Amino acid sequence: MEPHLSFRGRRALVTGAGKGIGRAVAVALSRAGARVTALSRTEADLESLMRECPGIETLCLDLADWEAVEAAVGAAGPFELLVNNAAVAELQSFLEVTRSALQRSLDVNFGAVLHVSQIVARQMIAQGLPGAIVNVSSQASKRALRDHAVYCSTKSALDMLSKVMAMELGPHKIRVNTVNPTVVMTDMGRMNWSDPQKSAAMINRIPLGKFAEVDDVVNSILFLLSDKSAMTTGSSLMIDGGFLVS
Repeated sequence: MEPHLSFRGRRALVTGAGKGIGRAVAVALSRAGARVTALSRTEADLESLMRECPGIETLCLDLADWEAVEAAVGAAGPFELLVNNAAVAELQSFLEVTRSALQRSLDVNFGAVLHVSQIVARQMIAQGLPGAIVNVSSQASKRALRDHAVYCSTKSALDMLSKVMAMELGPHKIRVNTVNPTVVMTDMGRMNWSDPQKSAAMINRIPLGKFAEVDDVVNSILFLLSDKSAMTTGSSLMIDGGFLVS
C-alpha cells in the first residue's frame, strides 16, 4: 500500500505487529515517515518484519506480563501514536467457555490495551505531546456471534474503554478511537473462512457482498491517527461492508 498521509518525525507503537493487520500498519506508518516500534510475542515474526522494513524497531513481549511490558514500553517511549492491535480469539460456545480461555482473552483483548495505553498516555502527558490512539475492535462488539461469547464480550468492553479514554484524555489533546472490522482477509482470515459454505453465510449478511481486505483496515487506522481526523475522538469506525445495518 502506498502511503497517502505523512507521519514524518512522529513516533508510533503498534502491538500485535508480527502478522496481519498490525504488521501492515507498522509497515505503512514506517513508509509514511513515522519512527515505528513494533511489538509482538513472536521473535521470528519481528525478525522477518525488520528484513521487510529495516527502519522498524522491535519489542518482543507477552502483553500479559505487566511488569515486563511496563519496563520495556516505558523505556522505548515516548510515543505520539499508538495502535492497540494485539488480540486473541478463543472461540468456544457459551456452555463450554473455560477459565483459561476467559482469562487469556481478558488479559490480551482488554487488560493489555488498558495497560499499554496507560503507559503511553502518561508519557504523552508528561512530555506535553498531543497524540492519537486507535484500538482495533471488531463488528463482534456490536452483534452476537455463535461461539464468540468471550470474544464479543471483550471487544464490547474495549469499545467502552475507548470511550472513557477519549473522555478523560481529551483535555490532554489525546484522541482515542476504535476501528471495528468485519472478517479481514489476512492469512489467518483466508484460512479460517476458506470453506465456501461458512463464508457464504457471513457474506450474505454483508450488503457490499465481500469481506474486508487488510488495506481497508490499515487506511482507516491511518486516517484516525492523522490530523485529517483532528476532531474525531470516542468514535467507532465500522469497516463491515454494512453488516450491522442488515
